[in-house]
Amino acid sequence: MNKKQELMLKSAHKLFVEKGFQATSIQDIVEDSGISKGTFYNYFSSKNELVIKIFESVYNELETKRNEFLIGQNRSDLDIFIKQIELQVQMHHQNQLFTLFEEIFFSNNAELKEHFKQAQLYELHWLYNRLIDLFGSDKKAYLLDCAIMFLGLLHRNFHYSVMAHHNQINAPKIIRYTVNRLVHLVKDVSTNQEMLFDPDLLTQWVPFHNHSPQTTEQKIRASILLVTKEAEDANDVDKPKILELLTFLQEELIRQPKLRSFVINSTLYSLSKTVVGTSDEFKRLEELIDLLIEEQKEPPM
Repeated sequence: MNKKQELMLKSAHKLFVEKGFQATSIQDIVEDSGISKGTFYNYFSSKNELVIKIFESVYNELETKRNEFLIGQNRSDLDIFIKQIELQVQMHHQNQLFTLFEEIFFSNNAELKEHFKQAQLYELHWLYNRLIDLFGSDKKAYLLDCAIMFLGLLHRNFHYSVMAHHNQINAPKIIRYTVNRLVHLVKDVSTNQEMLFDPDLLTQWVPFHNHSPQTTEQKIRASILLVTKEAEDANDVDKPKILELLTFLQEELIRQPKLRSFVINSTLYSLSKTVVGTSDEFKRLEELIDLLIEEQKEPPM
């Protein structure tokens, strides 16, 4: 995204929050950003596209930071999960996303309502998979129910905390309290073997092409997490070495300003000689990394 696009998005975001999405015109945005209307239409076709890009930008950043919490960590650690939820709440608050969500929810804008419905289902899918990490695949039949109940509890706890404390709320306390309730929910529904929503519904609600990450970097991060899950589930003496190599690979891809292809390929070669090296997901990871290296090559002069 170039500077002109960033400037228009920043102006649009500010105006959508201050004036409301419906009340803000494209003319307002171009005047606030100092960009001509012709230039605006070179990059964006409508206000709808603008607000979608704003949400995508925030959620791409959220996904990156959320995944960084998992580097070298135990995926079943509740404290890591709590940090991820705290980050999500913090970014929603900083970017005043609820204000935009609320206006769009009560509007007649079918395109935006459908887009944000898919975004909410994507977040539900993410949460469901994190609950599998936390509580084990043996409970997965009940974890979609638990994910839905957790979101309801969290939203209502924040809603009434704002009313009770006049906006002076303790977000970490609310989140930890709600996560503690989640632990008991999971135990209760799995012990009693009660299921309201079949997790297979997620494949209908969120087809893979709708919730897959949009950039090669995000696809790689998602793939590394899947390979890590395969390694954690494998009963292999090399498991610590595999997890160490995967952690190193993720840090190399995220934290290095310029990809060191020799280091990356050497790490992939070492992983290919382990139990995960024959999996389809590992082969997909290799293809994605090759694609990323190719994308980041400087074009010939």
